[in-house]
Amino acid sequence: MTQLLLLILIPVVFALWVAVSRPERARTIALAGTLVPVAWFAVIASGFNWAGSSGDQISGQMDWMPSLGVSLSLGADIVSMLLVGLTVLLGPICVLASYTAITERLKTYYGWLLVLQGAMTGVFFARDAILFFIFFEFTLVPMFILISLYGSTNRKAAAIKFFLYTFTGSIIMLAGLVYVAWYHQAVYKPDAGWDFSFFALTNAAQHMPRATQAWVFGALMLGFAIKVPVFPLHTWLPLAHTEAPTAGSVILAGVLLKLGTYGMYRLVLGMVPAAAIEYAPLVGVLAVIGILYAGLICWVQTDVKKLVAYSSVSHLGFCVLGLFAMNPIGLSGSVLYMINHGLSTGALFLLIGMIYERYHTRSMKELGGLASRMPIWATFMVFFTMASVGLPGLNGFIGEFMCLLGAFQADSAWAGQGTVAGTGGELGPWLAFAAGAGMIVTAIYLLYMLGRIVWGKAIEPGHHDHAHGDGHEAAASHAGGHGVLPRDLTAREIGVLVPLAALCLVLGLYPRPVLRALEAPTAVLAGEIAQHRNQPEADEPESAAGEHAAAMSQFPASLLASPESHR
Repeated sequence: MTQLLLLILIPVVFALWVAVSRPERARTIALAGTLVPVAWFAVIASGFNWAGSSGDQISGQMDWMPSLGVSLSLGADIVSMLLVGLTVLLGPICVLASYTAITERLKTYYGWLLVLQGAMTGVFFARDAILFFIFFEFTLVPMFILISLYGSTNRKAAAIKFFLYTFTGSIIMLAGLVYVAWYHQAVYKPDAGWDFSFFALTNAAQHMPRATQAWVFGALMLGFAIKVPVFPLHTWLPLAHTEAPTAGSVILAGVLLKLGTYGMYRLVLGMVPAAAIEYAPLVGVLAVIGILYAGLICWVQTDVKKLVAYSSVSHLGFCVLGLFAMNPIGLSGSVLYMINHGLSTGALFLLIGMIYERYHTRSMKELGGLASRMPIWATFMVFFTMASVGLPGLNGFIGEFMCLLGAFQADSAWAGQGTVAGTGGELGPWLAFAAGAGMIVTAIYLLYMLGRIVWGKAIEPGHHDHAHGDGHEAAASHAGGHGVLPRDLTAREIGVLVPLAALCLVLGLYPRPVLRALEAPTAVLAGEIAQHRNQPEADEPESAAGEHAAAMSQFPASLLASPESHR
C-alpha cells in the first residue's frame, strides 16, 4: 500500500514545494514533481505480474473513520496500473508543454497541475467508495482553477459550466453509493455496521432486487456519463476543451474523461450487473448517437480545437459501446481505447496549442497550408490525425475494432452458442454497423481538417501580424510576453511529442502485451456479469425482503442515526 500511497503523495508534496518556492523555480520543481512519479511507477511496474492476474496485486488499508466504515483502502490491478501509467506519462509532458504558454501566476498553475495528478492517481487506486468519491470530486478543483485563470476569452463561463455539470453528477453518484452502503448494513448484513469498501458494496448491490438495482444503476451512470461525457450530457465538454489552456485540454482528454469510463468498468458493471444488462441497449443507442451526432458536428466546425473537442465525444462513444458489450473482447477493447485516446487526442491538443502560441487563432479560415511553413509540425499533425482516424498500424485501430467486434457479438441471439467466451449481450450487429458508420464520418472530418490547415491554401496570419517587419523567418510573440518562438517546432516541443508518437506506433503494431495483460481481468468481469444474465428474481429471500421494507420505512432517517446504533 505504501508504494501506491507514495505515487499519490509525491506530486502533492512537490506542489507544496512549488507553493513556498520562488516563481521562477516553479517550472523546474513541477517537472521534477512529475518525473519522480514516472520513475516510481516504473519501479512498481517492474515487479508487477502483467499476465494472468485478474485481481489487486498490491493492496492495503488503514482505518480512517471506522465508526462510518470508511478506510484508506488502496489497490492496484492491471486496469488501474495501465490508467495510472497514462496519468504519470502525461504529467511531465504537460509541464514541458506549458513552458512558454504560461508566463503569469506560475506557482498557482504548476502547483494545481501537480495536485490534479495526485487526485487522478488516487481515483484509479481507491478501493473505498468514500475515498474514491473524494479523489473523484477533488479533481474538479484544480481543473476549475486551470480553466478559469489560464483559459481563453470565455474561460469563466467554461469553468463554471464544467464544475456545475460534473459536480451535480458526482453528488447523485454519491447518493447511489451511500444507498448501497445503507442497504448493506440494514438489509444484506443486518447489524454488520457501515462498510464502504468496494467488496462489501458489490456483494450487497448484486443481491438487491432488480428494481432497486435499476435506481442505483441510474445514479451511478448519471455521474459517470456526465464525466465521459455520453450524449446528451456532453454539452459542457466542447466549451471546457476550447477555453482550457493546452495542458488542461491534454489532461481533460487524456485522463479526466477516463474517470467516467473507469467508473463504469469498476463500479457500474461490477456492482449492478443485472441492471447493466437490462439497460445496455439504451446505453448502446446513446453511445452510437454520440458517435454519429458529434461526428457530424465536427464536420461543420471551423475552430480546430473545438473540432477535436467534439471528436472526444464521438471517440468515447466507442469506448462506452465496448464496455456495455460486456464480453471479454469488448471490455479489453474499451480499456485499450481509453489508453489510445489519451495518447492521440492529447497529442492533437498539444499540436493545436503550439500553433495557437504562434498565431493566436484556431480558425481554419485563418490558417492553411502550414506544411510549407512548419514541416515538422505538419508531420506530427498528420501522424496523430491518422492515429485518431484509426489507420491500421497505429494505436487507434485495434481498440476501435475490438469495441465494434464486441458490440457485434453482444447479441442475445448468440448467447449460449459457445462461439465466444462470455458472449451473449443485448447490443448486436445493428448497433455495431451504425457505430462503424461513425468511423467513416470520423475519417471525413479529420481529413477535411488536415486538408485545410496542413495542405490547403497558404494562410498564415501570425506571419503578418506578429512576425518581424523585415520578413525573415517568422516568429510570433505570445500575448503573455514569453519572447519569440521559431516558426517550426523547437527541440522542447519535439521532445514532448516523440514519446506519444512512439507509443502510438508501438501499440498499433504490437498491442499483444497490453491485450494479454487485459485477458484475465476482462474475462473474470465478463464471467461475473454472465452469471446474472437471465437469472430469476430470487436474489432477495422473503425474510430479507421484509427487513428491506421495514428498513425502507426508516430511510433516510436511519442515515442520521448514530452509526453505533447499527452495530
